[in-house]
Amino acid sequence: MNKNGMNKKWIFTFVLCIGLVVPSWAKQHNGSSENAHWVGTWASSPQLVDKSSAPPAPGLANTTLRQIIHVSIGGQRIRVRFSNAFGATPLTIVSAHIALPDGGSKIKTDSDKPLTFHGQQSVAIPSGALMISDPLDFNLAALSDLTITIQLNEVPELVTTHSGSRETSYIQSGALVSAEDLPSAAHTDHWYFINGVDVQAAKDSAAIVALGDSITDGHGATTNGNDRWTDDLARRLQADKHTRNISVLNQGIGGNRLLHDGLGPNALERVDRDVLAQTGARWLIIFEGVNDIGTRAWAERRHEQPASADEMIAAYEQIITRAHALGIRVYGATITPFGGSFYDSPDAQEVWTKVNQWIRSSGKFDAVIDFAATTGDPQNPSHLLPADDSGDHLHPGSAGYKNMSDSIDLKLFTK
Repeated sequence: MNKNGMNKKWIFTFVLCIGLVVPSWAKQHNGSSENAHWVGTWASSPQLVDKSSAPPAPGLANTTLRQIIHVSIGGQRIRVRFSNAFGATPLTIVSAHIALPDGGSKIKTDSDKPLTFHGQQSVAIPSGALMISDPLDFNLAALSDLTITIQLNEVPELVTTHSGSRETSYIQSGALVSAEDLPSAAHTDHWYFINGVDVQAAKDSAAIVALGDSITDGHGATTNGNDRWTDDLARRLQADKHTRNISVLNQGIGGNRLLHDGLGPNALERVDRDVLAQTGARWLIIFEGVNDIGTRAWAERRHEQPASADEMIAAYEQIITRAHALGIRVYGATITPFGGSFYDSPDAQEVWTKVNQWIRSSGKFDAVIDFAATTGDPQNPSHLLPADDSGDHLHPGSAGYKNMSDSIDLKLFTK
């Protein structure tokens, strides 16, 4: 064989080896070279801890913190996000594990796996930053619970939380990330530092982001019951073969407002982090505004200018513009009734009517989800249906949340 023939044979062999090795490497690192598509299956909006959400004794320093979440879609490969959004100093996670829960603070130990960060067991998250774990093979079923356990030493003075978890978390002194149970743990219904879970899923998978306030966060829902309207929507999506690859990311914060900070940053401030940066986001449901309307008197006492209907509309338009720039379809949800609640007043009702009319008729949204019509009493539309009312005439209860979910046309998520 001449020299040119030898060179051609060597080149062919080299290319063949590359063709065999690269797909194997890609599968090892990305799940599949042909199906390397990450989508968020669960998320929460970070908040600054306050007195009501402060961890109970023993606190978070030198403890093991075990938290449980409920996912929407499943996958065979996952990664977990941790947030130090409000920490003034770095947050060091000594060790982090995931496992399937087994009731209370128990885990199924045969499912326990450590998370790594750039191959390391521990990670230091800078002030204001986010860290994503390395991808990990893990069989996570749709609509299932997942336990995330972290070991902490020192923690920032300013702690990042999500106060309205509606899930019980467990805190116990010591290094117990792989312990089957935490029998001496303190219980608290808040999440700390966990921010999201992504799964590697089919190419047609995508996420719905629900940006909202306490009605999206699930005030009035059952603790550990997973019966917020977003949970019910996730179950409906899973039951339909045309939509079972679509996840739901709940980005509700109790007391949240469009234009002013409340129990969490205002919606205009948090839209980049809580909506636009979400993995695989294709749709956004905006369901905000009742707190801008209902806290008008409270805002005046704080020397804030109460939000007018026109200012709220301008805020919606800003969010629509920013989402559309990234190809995200935006659906506007009308604000549910609050007649008879502590928010009720003639002025508030006037703003509510004007804003909802704009949501329905402006054409600015890609579609409208009319929660106000769904939950409103036909005999008295400014009031919630008695069957949907949690009792405070502002927040729906579990039946009301299911009614809201059932009213959503799933065809909106096949476009």
